[in-house]
Amino acid sequence: MQAPPFNLDGRVAIVTGGGRGIGAAIVRRLAEAGATVVIANRTLDVAEALARELVADGRAAHCVPFDGLDRGALRAMVDRVAAQYGRLDIVVHNAGGCPWSSIEELDETKLEDTLALNLSASIWLAQAAIPHMRAVRFGRILVTSSVSARVAMGGGAHYSAAKAGVNAFIRGAAFELARDGITVNGVEAGFIEKPGRGTMSAPENRAKLERFIPMGHMGSADDIACAMLYLASSEAKYVTGQTIVVDGGSTLPETGFAVERQWGV
Repeated sequence: MQAPPFNLDGRVAIVTGGGRGIGAAIVRRLAEAGATVVIANRTLDVAEALARELVADGRAAHCVPFDGLDRGALRAMVDRVAAQYGRLDIVVHNAGGCPWSSIEELDETKLEDTLALNLSASIWLAQAAIPHMRAVRFGRILVTSSVSARVAMGGGAHYSAAKAGVNAFIRGAAFELARDGITVNGVEAGFIEKPGRGTMSAPENRAKLERFIPMGHMGSADDIACAMLYLASSEAKYVTGQTIVVDGGSTLPETGFAVERQWGV
């Protein structure tokens, strides 16, 4: 009997930044599909609460600290998970962030932190995962990217540069690993609601933003998670080197004027 679509029974996954928001939604979707999910999170108590919730629901979820972004720390984390569970099939680098700053005020710390978390960590995690995935001839290396890789917002040039680098890395890594049973893909998130958190989710800012999103509303964390579930599954076996844009159409219009002309908002 053929397994249902998007079945991840027997798979082992690591999700960084998996404690809340988009990361937590990805963890839930992978766990509900049957994967054993290891939540790598800086705030361990938040991740542990999510893991307890999933375990109580009959899912397999565990936590590890995500407290180092250098090559050695990330390799040690990946190797530890693979040794504990006997395999590693899926790595989702979801952890990311942007310390807002104009170009004129950008300093070395903000730039280095942005590149380390968003770009370098994705490279080191992929490098560490490759031998474990190659051993079972199956692997899914996934990264939460952003439409900021292709469009601009004041104060985020360094973040855009990091995410553009992520997208370029996805293509290059996908090419190198194409004959090893390993695919490399990403999801470019648009404006995603973060209830109670984030400048963009403040009611007055959200109302302004949603005027210019063709679908008329911000997305949910689960919108990103569902795209990740597809890319993590066997059903996406012929997809590699790609990023799926999940943004409600916000990058489609030439300008905000195009939205106002179309819908009169």
